[in-house]
Amino acid sequence: MLKLSDVNSKLLKAHYAVRGKIVDRAQKLEAQGKKVIYCNIGNPQALKQKPLTFLRQVISLVETPELLASPEVARLFPADAVARAKMILEKNPNGTGAYTHSAGMPFIRRAVADFINRRDGIPVDPNRILLTDGASKGVQSALTLLLSHENDGVMIPIPQYPLYSATLTLYGARQVDYFLDEANNWQLDEKELAASHAAAVKRGVNPVAIAVINPGNPTGAVLSKENIGMIVRFAKERGLAILADEVYQENVYGKDLKFHSFAKVMHEMNENDVTLFSFHSVSKGFLGECGHRGGYMEIRNMGDDVYAELIKLQSIGLCANSIGQLVTYLMVAPPQPGDASHELYKKERGAILDDLKLKAEMLGKGLNEIKGMHVDIPRGAMYAFVKFDLPEPKGYNPFKLTPEERRRHDEERDTDYCLHLLEETGICVVPGSGFGQQPGTLHFRTTFLPPKDDIQALVEKMKRFHAHYVEELSAKARASLLYGSGE
Repeated sequence: MLKLSDVNSKLLKAHYAVRGKIVDRAQKLEAQGKKVIYCNIGNPQALKQKPLTFLRQVISLVETPELLASPEVARLFPADAVARAKMILEKNPNGTGAYTHSAGMPFIRRAVADFINRRDGIPVDPNRILLTDGASKGVQSALTLLLSHENDGVMIPIPQYPLYSATLTLYGARQVDYFLDEANNWQLDEKELAASHAAAVKRGVNPVAIAVINPGNPTGAVLSKENIGMIVRFAKERGLAILADEVYQENVYGKDLKFHSFAKVMHEMNENDVTLFSFHSVSKGFLGECGHRGGYMEIRNMGDDVYAELIKLQSIGLCANSIGQLVTYLMVAPPQPGDASHELYKKERGAILDDLKLKAEMLGKGLNEIKGMHVDIPRGAMYAFVKFDLPEPKGYNPFKLTPEERRRHDEERDTDYCLHLLEETGICVVPGSGFGQQPGTLHFRTTFLPPKDDIQALVEKMKRFHAHYVEELSAKARASLLYGSGE
């Protein structure tokens, strides 16, 4: 029988915090009858967000084409959903159970190119678009292409989405952390980027790329156009490719804020030397179709010979799943004004985004009213990265600890906090150490996806819990001073 000692050591070292031991404990508590509010992962439809009607209608017809021959089809489905399903079946006559082109169905790649062109007003080559099983597979493909030597590394934001750290560990590559500026709405700081890059080079690492998440996960930040331009210049000066994770581009809530794509900013800068990988997904935005695993990757400034290797890599995996490709198509080519489904689609889309904006404000304002907690009210994405203060244990002196000891100290504290929060309140969040955080700070990441009533209950429960938890720690500290218990 296979033993743990036989398992790939890189897999053993990899961590993916959003589905870690706290979630395992939450599932056990739920099985025992406890109500759990899952705020650990961006999974909208698991938290009662309804799927878009038009999308599910078209997919139903494509998956069951005999419905199109039924005399009842006109009564059950709007005319544009029927027409769209017929068009898809004409373009893909082999049906959804057959393999597609490795790069994805050509008509969908063209639709993605048109979508980017409408969004940014820039030229787009459909032959530089690959359809993927969600954005994660695109990121992994890009990293497979880029990482060729054991000392190669990738600059990733701290805090970050654990896909990046886990994948780099699996690939045996080097993680080059750069800290986001929490005091400046989590923007990227050029001095921090330069210092991070220089330190990596000094210890023998060869950075080959920089990953940027915009809007941010877990921070909820939206990068300014100027900040993106700085990143592009920084990447060019150091010969780095850019991995632009833009899956939350529809999720922008802050007043006067706007999503700026890396592709558009680079085009306006007339930058043709920096290789850019841009990623989008059907899992986020207003669709929330996580289980359908659809997405795309657009590549710019890459030679034909290199791109051929990326196509070969895609071919090794045969193709992205066909339904995910079709959901991607329906995301980038929604009903248009005059179509039978347009008004309902517009209403459903607007309701979801308005609800997310309201819940971001509810959560942010509510948590900021709790003594010892602070969070920037999320301006985008689906998350808040909440900073919280705890009294330090007796005799704690961070200057006597190594960086690794200090990291473990912070990890033990935020993990214990989140476990106790789960046990006492049923609220499942992820410790900040799972995403990375400045040494000496404590955070947790929560979504604001649950229904509004659950968000309000979450804030009230968290307020009571935090006060109780801090009081217990303070009491232990007082007891240790009085009795020398060392606790």
